[in-house]
Amino acid sequence: PGQVCVCTKQGGFQQQVPALSSSKCQELANHYLGFNGWSSRIIMLQNVSGFDGEKEEVGKASQKRSLKFLCALEVTLPNHGVCSRGVALGEADAGSGEDPLELLMATRRAQKLAVGKALSGAFQKILLVVLENGKVAVEYNSSQEEPTDSLTEEELKGLVQV
Repeated sequence: PGQVCVCTKQGGFQQQVPALSSSKCQELANHYLGFNGWSSRIIMLQNVSGFDGEKEEVGKASQKRSLKFLCALEVTLPNHGVCSRGVALGEADAGSGEDPLELLMATRRAQKLAVGKALSGAFQKILLVVLENGKVAVEYNSSQEEPTDSLTEEELKGLVQV
């Protein structure tokens, strides 16, 4: 038995709550589910720079380049039979793109940002219910379901390729 409090007054609180960062999501998952209680895997990490209609002009070498990576990631909680996907875009400034080290660092920043946002997006659809006795129940929040959740890996990869 547990106490349940029912809210009788509805209204006024319609603001968007910011998502937790990927590191906070991992920290909470490790605390409540244990280190072996969940896993994540990257389904796809693809460079999508230049596909948004940008036109590079010859002779504008000083123009800053932007690197963009699209990531699709899956979070699985095997003990609870829950699986959730997240999709996100990460972007980083690559400067002029002439320095290979600068380009490499910008690529890594964009990839890391895309993976982090996708992980956070996947965890946003998972509800952890922590009871007083310390037990944890997990539910998939279907109200935030996205079309990418029902696609197979092959369909997902085909969906984002250009």
